[in-house]
Amino acid sequence: MPRRRPCRAAEAALAVLLLAVGTACGSRLPESDFEHRERATPARDTGPIRVGIVTSATSPVGGDTFTGPRDGAKAYFERLNARGGVAGRRIEVRECDDGGSGVGNNTCVHRLIDEDKVVALVATTALDYAGASRVSHARVPDIGGQPLGAAYDTWPHLYGIYGSLAPRAGTTGWDGRQYGGTEVYRYFKRAHAARTAAVVSYNQAASAAYARLVEQGLRAEGYKVVTEQVDFALPNFRAVAADLKEQGVDLVLDAVDSHGNAQLCEAMDEAGVEVTAKVTNVQNWTSTVPDDYKDAPRCRNALWATGSSRNFEDTGDAAVRAFRDATKDLGTHSQWQLEGWAAAMWFTDAAKSCAAQGVTRACVDAWMNRSQGYTADSLLVPVRFERLPEPPKSRKTCLSVARWQDGRGWVSQGDMNSTCFDVPQLPYQQ
Repeated sequence: MPRRRPCRAAEAALAVLLLAVGTACGSRLPESDFEHRERATPARDTGPIRVGIVTSATSPVGGDTFTGPRDGAKAYFERLNARGGVAGRRIEVRECDDGGSGVGNNTCVHRLIDEDKVVALVATTALDYAGASRVSHARVPDIGGQPLGAAYDTWPHLYGIYGSLAPRAGTTGWDGRQYGGTEVYRYFKRAHAARTAAVVSYNQAASAAYARLVEQGLRAEGYKVVTEQVDFALPNFRAVAADLKEQGVDLVLDAVDSHGNAQLCEAMDEAGVEVTAKVTNVQNWTSTVPDDYKDAPRCRNALWATGSSRNFEDTGDAAVRAFRDATKDLGTHSQWQLEGWAAAMWFTDAAKSCAAQGVTRACVDAWMNRSQGYTADSLLVPVRFERLPEPPKSRKTCLSVARWQDGRGWVSQGDMNSTCFDVPQLPYQQ
């Protein structure tokens, strides 16, 4: 299915946020800090359980960039309702498109929390999560959101899909800094003997900042690092490709948008560049690779993706099969859809635990605080929320790895729960 080409400026910034936070690693605010307390009212035994999904569906980066988690969550709830819901109560989904703006996000948060009275938010995917503090102060659990910004490492009651070790007491990370590991670089160094890595970025602030973070991690792992920066308005990827070939690069990582990646791959094929891996991220882990990279077959078959969730093409796994069966009518499939499905399952498990006493915001939130090591029936690397007072110097981190192969799609490379490394945690700021 053809996709609308996104605005390159906005997506370049998005890619930086996604990749940086995806490598990041919660103390509760004092009760006096909360002005809006939830009144203890008994839940209706037979009425629907209302949840909200905030998505930047009509954002500047394109109409389908952010919709994967929403679609996966809705598919899970539809399947759940067909099977009787939670203790006989159906899940009623209230959606809100914030348009990718802070103003729109605040409007969505107000509507869903104050007017629709949702029990929780699920699979939030917001380009500008300006309403995060309002969600937190209303003590509404936000479950399984995608960390496009720093909100999930800042506020209590927000539970990002990858977890958090930060205090989450209203200040981002530790003293404004978040921390991420070097597991991706360690993997390619150990599993594929990669030694020379190129980092391609635009001469644009967000792109360049993320490129510096990648370079820092690569150097910490002992790589020779080749930096390649192109003009944002008129990128010369042919010159980059020529230098990659001359430098004998093993890995190519980037801080550019999806259109730029396709152009880079085309240039690499034209120049005869052969690399161990062209590494991409969970956002681009989709079934649309043949269309996106149709003019770069060699580079296309060198694409690798890394993340913290089980490959959506691993249909040998029962939980993945359930996801694929329920989403078979979707035109495409993606890792973000699977993570939205996992977020909906996470809420459902919390709601089931509260069914006897009433599915309230407070009960669901309390269960989330206890859900250490959650895996969504094996779909996620075990998720933790620990609220460490100091940032960790190192951490054992596991990752999911897949590579693209024409005719086979995304092929998993080992099991994500055993592909683990003790790696340093490096600070960064968004």
